[in-house]
Amino acid sequence: MPDQELLSTEPATGAILWRHPIGDADTEVAIARANWAQWAARPLAVRIEALRRFANVVRQRADAFTDLLARETGKPLWEARTEVETVIAKVDISVTSYSERTGQRRIEAPMNTRLALRHKPHGVLAVLGPYNFPAHLPNGHIVPALLAGNAVVFKPSEKTPASGAFLVECFHAAGIPEGCVRLLIGGPDQGKALASHPDIDGLLFTGSANTGIALNRQFAARPEKILALEMGGNNPIVVWNTPDLYSAAVLVVQSAFTTAGQRCTAARRLIVDEKLFEPLMAELNKLIGRLIIGEPHADPQPFMGPVIDNNTADMLTESFLTLSTMGGRPLRHMERLIENRPFLTPGLVDMTDAREKVDVELFGPILQVFRKATFEEAIAEANDTRYGLSASLVSQDPRLYDQFWANIRAGIVNWNKPTNGASSAAPFGGVGWSGNHRPSAYYAADYCAYPVVSSESEQARAAMGVGLRDA
Repeated sequence: MPDQELLSTEPATGAILWRHPIGDADTEVAIARANWAQWAARPLAVRIEALRRFANVVRQRADAFTDLLARETGKPLWEARTEVETVIAKVDISVTSYSERTGQRRIEAPMNTRLALRHKPHGVLAVLGPYNFPAHLPNGHIVPALLAGNAVVFKPSEKTPASGAFLVECFHAAGIPEGCVRLLIGGPDQGKALASHPDIDGLLFTGSANTGIALNRQFAARPEKILALEMGGNNPIVVWNTPDLYSAAVLVVQSAFTTAGQRCTAARRLIVDEKLFEPLMAELNKLIGRLIIGEPHADPQPFMGPVIDNNTADMLTESFLTLSTMGGRPLRHMERLIENRPFLTPGLVDMTDAREKVDVELFGPILQVFRKATFEEAIAEANDTRYGLSASLVSQDPRLYDQFWANIRAGIVNWNKPTNGASSAAPFGGVGWSGNHRPSAYYAADYCAYPVVSSESEQARAAMGVGLRDA
């Protein structure tokens, strides 16, 4: 479809921000395939230096990158700036991770033999990026992939292609060969073509559970290809035995509504001691009522901006109504602030006595509330999900945290901290429908290279002592 274009619009205004011809997966994969071996043959020190130049390029262009991210995603400038800083920091973190997790080392072996452990790149890796962190999350795959010696074909979300293009331009400006970092612009058709391409050696994906499960089925017949899935969560935050309900409310708001609820680690379910329910809801409602919701460049800076587009806003509004029809009791109605624009206020709904529950990732500012009589019931409710990415306990009791940590089913378990805001210097991943046991962030090195073990001796000396007839 060479004559077709992909348009990107600003969620806050509806204005067209960027346009670009739709690309071709065959072309981009072929270019990467022709160039990756030369990149892989370069010394590790050369690849490290190139990626550190990339970090410097991003640092030099930080203001422009911040502005673009804010306009294309709708997130406030302060949050977009944090994303750019994370992109820069990823390089040094990845260098350390590569050395620690996939470096070279000698292993003890019998006399006159040396046993060596080294790692090789896979080849050409496809990266499918999401719209909520269109720079940080794909960058978390691309940097360690390049460091290991792979070439990358990156398809950004069709909702945030300009941010993806800016990121790729920074790699090229740093001197990383254009043939080794390819940009594929397009929608679902181009994503499917890339994911199913016979000449990729693996796929690194961040997105919805439904898409991730479809990819898992597709790759089941291709065990020679690496597949790393990060698929989100239906994350719980539990509030129990804490006297500081204002701080608890702050942690809940930060967990559920930062980035307008568009984080895979966002709290979707608040589980609270029924004795604390009324006072905590009072604190939550007061705090939510003070939140500034506005366009990215507003002054004072908003806490949250719009969701990504009108279709998403419509879906979330309908989802809130659906929860109500299932027996949920609205505690704070979700409202559309501006007609035909995707600005939503946070919605709270008590699902304790609902006739049924939905185990889906409602990717926006909706928080379901569950009242429980015992802490054991709270843990059971928290675990009542197919997902298992992030979970947090707000409590003053260390014994409750020990119990929570031991019994909760999640890859990220926090105490008196939000469910979100995970560090890139630690592994990032979950269980169940949240991933396929390929954690990213610090552990991304693990899926960007494979181990090769070599038994080596400088001279061929061999003898057979058994099983031979006399000469």
